[in-house]
Amino acid sequence: MPVSSKTEDLEAFLTVVDTGSFSSAANLLNQQVAKVSRAVTRLEDTLDVTLLNRTTRRLELTEEGELFLQYARDGLNVLEKGEEALRLLKRTPSGKLRVDAASPFVLHQLAPLVGDFREAFPDITLDITSHDSIIDLLEHKTDIAIRIGDLSDSNLHARRLGKSKLHIVASPQYLEKYPLSENEGGISTLNKHKLIGFSDSPSLNKWPLKQDVNLQYSLRASSGETIRQLCLAGQGIALLSHFMVHRDLSAGALVDVFSDDIVSPNRRESVQAVYYKNSAVSSRISAFLDFIQPRLTL
Repeated sequence: MPVSSKTEDLEAFLTVVDTGSFSSAANLLNQQVAKVSRAVTRLEDTLDVTLLNRTTRRLELTEEGELFLQYARDGLNVLEKGEEALRLLKRTPSGKLRVDAASPFVLHQLAPLVGDFREAFPDITLDITSHDSIIDLLEHKTDIAIRIGDLSDSNLHARRLGKSKLHIVASPQYLEKYPLSENEGGISTLNKHKLIGFSDSPSLNKWPLKQDVNLQYSLRASSGETIRQLCLAGQGIALLSHFMVHRDLSAGALVDVFSDDIVSPNRRESVQAVYYKNSAVSSRISAFLDFIQPRLTL
């Protein structure tokens, strides 16, 4: 019996399920909401079942939708793998590659490499997004996510890109106004200073110090890049990764303080790329990671 479902309708259905709404799916697919809605309705008419229960507040998969979901996902994945296999016959990876990383990593590590990567792989179209919190790869249709620190996702394949040590940093202007007393109390004097922390990542506000210090933050920001800029502006002391401040340290724009008081190795030093083990875009992923890894300045 011939397959009656259209691939674009299947993709619309999966994207609606993964994102949780028609509007989010439309935004991700770069389509109008009405077009996505028509695609799902057309699929339901073709299959003669209701896949999604639609209410004003949320969407829910029906029993038939739950049953069909994995078959649809597996089917599209097999087709994508087939297309990838054909592309590999030409030995030139091609197609769209979605990469996500925290904004400081994108700005300081990935952006400088994009030009050379595009010259080396002109048939790969990069789509780079920045999320400072951990995202769901399926929901955001992301092929690779660069993550800083330990991983907990067992269904993801991880490739270690390296290690980025941590620095407690401040600007010379700040230190001139608020001198350190490292020899009189050492790291325990930190709370006498203006500390800058993360507003929505409590784990990042627990510094891996050799001595237990109950840190108090007078200023917070949601992005590591914002915290870096605040440090450069003389607003306080912060703990930041080498990959984003090494140029500032070399130029003297930031100063490394209490460097002997940080525990190393620690959970925040590892830099890893994660992606699904059964990814159908493996050649693009390998091309990207093989290219950037030796060029990163972690």
